[in-house]
Amino acid sequence: MLQTSALMAHTTDLNLIIRHVLAGLGHGLHAGRERGAGVEFSEYRAYTPGDEWRRVDWKLLARADRYYVREAERDSHVAVWLWLDATASMAEPSRDINGIDKLWFARSMLACLAAIAQRQGDAFGLVVCTRGRVEFTQASRGPRQLQRVLAQLSRSRADGLAPSAEVLKANLHFARSPSLIFAASDFLDWPSPLSEALLRLRHLQHDVRILSLQTQAEVDASFKTGAAYRDPEQADGLHRLTAAGRAAYRQQLGAHFDALNTECRQHDIVRHNACIEQPLGAVLRGWLQLAGARARC
Repeated sequence: MLQTSALMAHTTDLNLIIRHVLAGLGHGLHAGRERGAGVEFSEYRAYTPGDEWRRVDWKLLARADRYYVREAERDSHVAVWLWLDATASMAEPSRDINGIDKLWFARSMLACLAAIAQRQGDAFGLVVCTRGRVEFTQASRGPRQLQRVLAQLSRSRADGLAPSAEVLKANLHFARSPSLIFAASDFLDWPSPLSEALLRLRHLQHDVRILSLQTQAEVDASFKTGAAYRDPEQADGLHRLTAAGRAAYRQQLGAHFDALNTECRQHDIVRHNACIEQPLGAVLRGWLQLAGARARC
């Protein structure tokens, strides 16, 4: 597991990562077909008042002496928006695998989702939050759009603070009709302007699905005792993790993510948690399966 992740960490070629991760992956971003008066026949069903007469199969009526409607399927395309947190905290590296940090993992995941959207024929775009501003790649379809999104992902660097609530609110017009929104962040700051923006999008009937990333060291609180660190997004000096403070750290982190989970459930937001040391394919599969299970409920 770690060997595969370590090998992938040394490439900046997102196309190579996509080919590796999506090999054999059997999941899409959403159900690609929907019932309706389409062109591809699916099945018959009994006529009910309100059905269009043009959908009645008159030949079957002559044979069965009953009215049946031809049920068909048609393609269902939705807009997919990929949301990348590229603030300074996303530069947090793995202590186990050289070359992997939260940003590398997040943009690799979103690159794979962009490739899946392109294969499904969906329009997809990219939102990057970095250095206090919002950067957009407008939604479009096709292979050229995939390369535009991959290029923007490759250029992204973990830097600065998240945009303010006012900046984010002013930019939420990007998702017009109901869309799928996949957001990748460490979500260590919740509630925050980012969380408020995602909740607002959910209230506007968009399907919001978030991936919260941690390092294994964060999960285990396995930082070296006495090692100094600085919060890259707060100017509040150096911190040292003492042996006595390790238990408090675990408790606070657990309480934080419990609260995050509760709010996501309340607002019907799909949340998947992952460590950046996990294989990309396994995390992607788990995220899509979790969203698919919600969709079938």
